[in-house]
Amino acid sequence: MRKNFILFDNDGVLVDTEYWYYKATQRALGELGVTLTRDEYMKIMIRGQSSWELARAQGIEEAAIQQKEADRNQYYKKFLLTKNIGIPGVAETLKKLSRYYRMAIITTCHKTDFDVIHRNRSLISFMEFILVREDYEKSKPHPEPYLAGLQRFGAKANEALVVEDSERGLNAALAACIDCVIVHNEFTESHDFTGAIHTIQSLSELPNLLSHRSD
Repeated sequence: MRKNFILFDNDGVLVDTEYWYYKATQRALGELGVTLTRDEYMKIMIRGQSSWELARAQGIEEAAIQQKEADRNQYYKKFLLTKNIGIPGVAETLKKLSRYYRMAIITTCHKTDFDVIHRNRSLISFMEFILVREDYEKSKPHPEPYLAGLQRFGAKANEALVVEDSERGLNAALAACIDCVIVHNEFTESHDFTGAIHTIQSLSELPNLLSHRSD
């Protein structure tokens, strides 16, 4: 059965934000005296856990952690507003795909950050709906986010395709029994993408993988 539905991750697939979320978290934890290396962050990310557990493991008080989490959110927002997070060709690719596929965004991004990211972008105009972190209980790599997307579409798993950039997202798609294509992202290139049906260098390659050409 050919695919009728595409479920996109947001960060690292539609916008280049993964690195800046890490840097904001690293800065806030550093202010608590906790070192967050890129390798450690990757391990935490893949497991779908929280970097703040590193601070808790060092006995840092919860009130201080919560304050620094709030600071991290502000650091990240500033990055979103001042750094170039656009990915060339994404809008054009989504426009092509929208002629043949019903599409949605399934993201672990919180609504406040998502709204900042897409404030001056047209990408969401091609989507039927968006599920942010507040819209489901269990986050990736749990399948709930993608299962919720299927339910919202009224689709079967074999009718859909997930587009991801991380091992955590891939594992969520596989757990939901949905085929997954990985888009190359320099920040997550060390992840294990075993199980993905394809790996592509940019989203612009996606139309040529699908049964209906968009050109």
